Amino acid sequence: MNEMAGQCAGTAAGPGGDDVARLTDHYFLRTKAIVERYGDCRVTYAVFMRRPVLFTPRLAVQWLERIAAERATRFDIRLNYEEGAWVGAGEPLMYVGGSLFHLVDLETILLQKLGAACVAAYNAYTMCVELPQVAFLAMDARHCAGAEMAELMAYAASVGSCAARRTANAKGFVGNATMATAHYFGQAGGRGTMPHGLIGYAGSTVRAAEMYHETFPADDLAVLVDYFGREVTDGLEVCRRFPALAEEGRIALRLDTHGGRFLEGLDPQGSYAVLERHAPESIRGYRTDAELRHLVGTGVSAAAVWHMRERLNDAGFSKVRLVVSSGFNPAKCRVMAYAKAPIDVVGTGSFLPENWSETYATADIVDYDGVPKVKLGREFLLRHSGPANR
Repeated sequence: MNEMAGQCAGTAAGPGGDDVARLTDHYFLRTKAIVERYGDCRVTYAVFMRRPVLFTPRLAVQWLERIAAERATRFDIRLNYEEGAWVGAGEPLMYVGGSLFHLVDLETILLQKLGAACVAAYNAYTMCVELPQVAFLAMDARHCAGAEMAELMAYAASVGSCAARRTANAKGFVGNATMATAHYFGQAGGRGTMPHGLIGYAGSTVRAAEMYHETFPADDLAVLVDYFGREVTDGLEVCRRFPALAEEGRIALRLDTHGGRFLEGLDPQGSYAVLERHAPESIRGYRTDAELRHLVGTGVSAAAVWHMRERLNDAGFSKVRLVVSSGFNPAKCRVMAYAKAPIDVVGTGSFLPENWSETYATADIVDYDGVPKVKLGREFLLRHSGPANR
């Protein structure tokens, strides 16, 4: 798989051969039994999706190759695109050829390993391209349905990030929240700020910052500032408590303001005013309701980011960085770009697909013993067909 060597090697996580029968669709098992009774044949599967995606095949292919080795067979895999390439709706992503007996029961798990990752990679790419000067942290793990999904999503974010670096010179994803998948981002361990629970435990934002710094003195100090609804007040208190770290650029304040209220010191009028000062074009054109919420609404809006930057700069803390989180999906990142929001880092898990039905990958057999044949309506899959040759 030299053509898919990225910034780190993936792992072939997932069920082994003994588990396939428990996890695959029952009709595939019935088909396998019939083929065993009446005779095997060689087939080629075409795999495709119904929406544009970024191709993320590595973990799926590694899993196929592991199963082939366990079954003492070989699958011919032809990738129609490079890892990280944009693929249009309905275009065959890959062809997998081999024994029908050995392939027929693998379709369920193969598609599980491909569809969601391709959509997540597309989303991650879009976000990084919209904000090319911003670093991203993948904070999706707690939204995933288990460790296997978490690996797929981390891999997907790394693929989308690499594609954004190639096409837009973007900073992209520089790390993630867990040690298990940090290698996808070239890191030895997870990264992050602090949870709200630490501030509740400490009793104040400043005391939480003190505890954090005393425990991890060599690390930069990254502090959540929304716990008490005093983002500006508490943020400035942290900077004044650690002026040397602030001057060295080793303090980051994380904005995670709840969508039910404005960041401290803002209201609708003040939100429009701050954008009028810094990015007037962002509010003078036509904007949808959703875009306006991201620009001047409650929570972590573009106006909130600019307001926080103003207050820090006015107090002499221009080197303190701003980390933002809370719903930073492709649409929100696009709005932040409209407003030229002064963001240093985005912490996000919102590259995970929102509409799960869009993640459904599909596979169809397109030839039997070299004879092209596919179900009515899927003839478009024959355009690139032929025995797979990997």
